[in-house]
Amino acid sequence: MSHYAVIAPPLFSHQRALQALAQELMARGHRLTFIQQVEARTLLSDPHIDFLPVGETTHPPGTLARTLSLAASPGGLSVLSLIEDMARNTDMLCKTLPAALEKLHVDGLIVDQMEPAGALVAEALGLPFVSVACALPVNREPGLPLPVMPFDYATGERALKRYATSQRIYDWMMRRHNRVINRHARAFGLSARQGLHECLSPLAQISQTLPALDFPRRALPVGYHAVGPLRPAPAASGESWPVSPDAPFVFASLGTLQGHRFRLFRTIARACHSLGVQLLIAHCGGLSATQCDALKASGATWVTDFADQPAVLKQAQVVITHGGLNTVADAIASLTPILTVPIAFDQPGVAARVVWRGIGRRVSRFCSSDTMAKNLSVLLEDGSYRLRLDALQPQLKKAGGTARAAEIVEQAMGSTTQALAGGAW
Repeated sequence: MSHYAVIAPPLFSHQRALQALAQELMARGHRLTFIQQVEARTLLSDPHIDFLPVGETTHPPGTLARTLSLAASPGGLSVLSLIEDMARNTDMLCKTLPAALEKLHVDGLIVDQMEPAGALVAEALGLPFVSVACALPVNREPGLPLPVMPFDYATGERALKRYATSQRIYDWMMRRHNRVINRHARAFGLSARQGLHECLSPLAQISQTLPALDFPRRALPVGYHAVGPLRPAPAASGESWPVSPDAPFVFASLGTLQGHRFRLFRTIARACHSLGVQLLIAHCGGLSATQCDALKASGATWVTDFADQPAVLKQAQVVITHGGLNTVADAIASLTPILTVPIAFDQPGVAARVVWRGIGRRVSRFCSSDTMAKNLSVLLEDGSYRLRLDALQPQLKKAGGTARAAEIVEQAMGSTTQALAGGAW
């Protein structure tokens, strides 16, 4: 069978989605090796997946902690520092991947859209690769806002002008990263590249974003496949919270990077208390014991570090989330209306799509507990949100998820390998 290398940014949600894909491919007999700075190994939970550390000189222990700290508090100058870290990581991978891939003798690469080094090196070495959009896809289309923008979908002249202006601002902010991409593309003898959207596979592109969640797209490449959430095979979970049938139950999580936001959790707790709602908060290890106690005093019924999210969502009437694509995808699967509180990255874009599709609502992370409560009350009382979620289920089931993604990888890599062997390439 084949040996695939996985190249992804050192972020928990990206690594875990691709780990699920890797596990499915391993079950089919393939070998998978993740390649990244040494500390990224801690983001994988499956010890059977191979990991090759690179960049020990430029990215020693402690480097990832700094990057994650910047990602956890994006805003102001920290955003530019985070982009600088992204550029440094791409630069390191472009320099170290050729030797690493030669050492491993891989047959192809699985490359996260957010880490262009994998695509550049694969092209330079003549290796087939598949792109995966773990976050909202970076594929650009005229008339659509970039995934990191909070704009609602519109087709009027004013909206189109806003989209174009915001794209120019985004490209200016990303200029350091884009220069690294273009410099290495030229060094590898490739055509000029101006950003992430120009480092995508011509063979196959896999996305977790269902068409029913995205804005209308009309110019996707032929090899683009929206497969839905990349998750491991569901295991029987004994986790169940002692929820009373006498009051609604709400689950709140801000993901692994934003779990430290005590004030926002307190606003959520106070809003739920005012409505007489049972609330479970999962802070992903971001809060102290004292802060957890304070949240209980503010109205939270339970506060924990981690929870079995799919299992909890089956019990919940509403989920309050930062708008991470993984949580939103799980909420769609469990028919749970969504209250989004976007913070950074593609979360504003996810929130805009949730509202546009009518499966949830959006509030500012600076809103009052009264505003939070009003929006939460609408989701609890208006059954149309759950009906619209139910309408998405046929598309979700048809998308195929992790199994379909593995088939696409095998088909794309297999056809290319056969063509190379036959001299067609």
